[in-house]
Amino acid sequence: MLISRFRSGNRKSRIQNQKWVGIFAIAITVVIDGAVLAQQTGKVPRIGYLSLSAKLSVRDEAFVQGLRELGYIDGQTISIEYRWAANKIETLAALADELVAMKVDIIAATATPAVSAAKNATKTIPIVMVTTADAVGSGFVASLAQPGGNITGNTNILPELAGKRLELLREVLPKLSQISFLAYGPDPAHRQFVKEAQEAAQSFKIGFKPRVLNGVEEIESAFATMKKDGVGAVIIQTLFPAVLGQGQRIAELAVKNRLPTISDGFQFAEAGGLLFYGPDPIQFFRRAPTFVDKILKGRKPAELPVEQPTKFDFIVNLKTAKQIGVTIPPDVLARASKIIK
Repeated sequence: MLISRFRSGNRKSRIQNQKWVGIFAIAITVVIDGAVLAQQTGKVPRIGYLSLSAKLSVRDEAFVQGLRELGYIDGQTISIEYRWAANKIETLAALADELVAMKVDIIAATATPAVSAAKNATKTIPIVMVTTADAVGSGFVASLAQPGGNITGNTNILPELAGKRLELLREVLPKLSQISFLAYGPDPAHRQFVKEAQEAAQSFKIGFKPRVLNGVEEIESAFATMKKDGVGAVIIQTLFPAVLGQGQRIAELAVKNRLPTISDGFQFAEAGGLLFYGPDPIQFFRRAPTFVDKILKGRKPAELPVEQPTKFDFIVNLKTAKQIGVTIPPDVLARASKIIK
């Protein structure tokens, strides 16, 4: 009986050893196949990341996380070449040229000025718009359904939301008779923003006075002028809080001058702005990697439809409302997706 058990134990041990040998052989095969594939492709794909910002932010990290979820690990299966313009639009062209000279496989560009710089730098390297204000209006693509060139990705349709933002301001401020739009001149998209806001103001029979700034150093004097001109509320172009990092500064100046504000800039209400209305920018940074994935797998940008947002957030900052003496109607508050107290 003891001998039988001993033989049985040996047989079980041999089976386990054979199992581990088999697993080891499979692992070796995978490593060899991976090495052969690497030799065949010749290199790890390189993604050029062109941003107007100064450093990695929560939004940029969402882009990296999106790639990771699709199996693209920076430093392993792909290489990300970051280029930061540090809020200086005039440097984007040179940074885009650098990425083209490096022969990156794809350029991911964030914000309209970055997409414009990438477009001017190359007609052959695929460009993924992580975010842009208006892809068609800016001339980046022929249409959303059929981009027709080397550019695809996300478009925010932000200028087109001017009417909705003005409608919300009018509900909060029924006697509103004059508004201003704070625009950033170096951004080519500012013209489209101003145009849409002006048309919305005309439809509501509200006076319109745009303030186009050449630099962030002009923000304080712009608020002083708007207050002097009797402006009742201000719409803030996305770029100021979202990319240039001026959300808190603008919010503080708005409170100082008792001017209600609204924007679709990232975390504007959280920074102290009165109202936010627009799509969550994080969703674009999470979605952009799907375009990178499809292009790396052989799809052409011209055949990948541009995506636009379908969900919009409405955020109210009640603390700011109290500071500037504005009462938010209950029916407006009821529609808010988030209320900051």
